[in-house]
Amino acid sequence: MAAAKSDLMVRVGSAIVLLAIAGAALWFGGIAFALLLLVGAALLLVEWFALVRAMTLGAGAKTGLMVLGPVLTIGAVGGLWFIRDTLGMTAALWVFAMVWATDIGAYFAGRAFGGARLAPTISPSKTWSGLFGGMIAALVVGATLGDRAGIIGVPLWIGLVMGLIAQLGDLGQSWMKRRAGVKDSGKLIPGHGGIFDRVDGLLPVALILGALAFAGDLVVRTVH
Repeated sequence: MAAAKSDLMVRVGSAIVLLAIAGAALWFGGIAFALLLLVGAALLLVEWFALVRAMTLGAGAKTGLMVLGPVLTIGAVGGLWFIRDTLGMTAALWVFAMVWATDIGAYFAGRAFGGARLAPTISPSKTWSGLFGGMIAALVVGATLGDRAGIIGVPLWIGLVMGLIAQLGDLGQSWMKRRAGVKDSGKLIPGHGGIFDRVDGLLPVALILGALAFAGDLVVRTVH
């Protein structure tokens, strides 16, 4: 029990530090946010390439994943930067909040309701109730904060879709780790694993919403 309590304290402490750093960079924007994104992207790609090298895959599959990593990372970083720089802080927070809500909603719904496993051969702990709980949480947070951010151009129930996309990203990373035979993508964050472990759901969400913003389909009434 003492060991479990100690581990929980480490996880909570790491989470507080991460939130403080990310929150400060998001608040100041500009160079601070750009540096956070660039450093995070570099560390993430180190973990991605190490993970792919350790995976047991057929010929050609590893090459595809080696290409996918930079494309996904650059797309997500570019998307987050564009949203923060052009649509404002609250719009960028909206993106992060939907992913965070997905994780929290999936965890508590899965613990509360349990039920059938979502993908037992990839991630045995994930359930269908967790999937729907995460989607509903992202819907509520996305609609509430989206209205506060003045987001127009997309339906506010887009959080439902982003909640699904985030969990697919999580499952994709779980599959990679299982094929590589590792528990975490890295050991950089005490109690949490690596950078990739923390942003697996954010990557596809940020890429998609960034693309919508760049195409002009995601705008705000007033930049905050």
